[in-house]
Amino acid sequence: MTRTDTPPAWDERTQLTTFLDYVRATARAKCEELSDEDARKALLPGSPLMTLSGLINHLRWVEYYWFQVVFLGEEDNGPWTDEDPDREMRIAVDFPLSQLLDEYAEQSARYNELVAAHDLDTKARTKRRDGSAVDLRWILLHLVEETARHNGHLDILREMTDGRTGD
Repeated sequence: MTRTDTPPAWDERTQLTTFLDYVRATARAKCEELSDEDARKALLPGSPLMTLSGLINHLRWVEYYWFQVVFLGEEDNGPWTDEDPDREMRIAVDFPLSQLLDEYAEQSARYNELVAAHDLDTKARTKRRDGSAVDLRWILLHLVEETARHNGHLDILREMTDGRTGD
């Protein structure tokens, strides 16, 4: 898998999207050559939902929430409920890892097109509790942070699974 954090241009949009693509590719790279069984293992006693599969599914649904629900203002059809707010991590073990990774990659490509079609200053349609709205730039920065943070979790889980480490 090719990953690059060097943008082809130095404008703000290209830098943001390059880094988001980089952290997405890093998440996928953490799952290379991993069996479904290993991807479903909960290795941290205090975090039974934290599996490699669960984290990939979580990243997918986090992007869905920020782009479709917050930015576009669509109805929230995510898998979570008030009773089970982390359901996307719980149900991930019901799917092959390859399916989760493919869906994440396909969705990422669609969201890249969405980002390309909007100005970074475009405000999200869904307002925050205080009545303000974040802009697309903020959403991109947040997703880079969120994905990079979970890449650390993926890295730890992968090393605990089979000793594999990476960059």
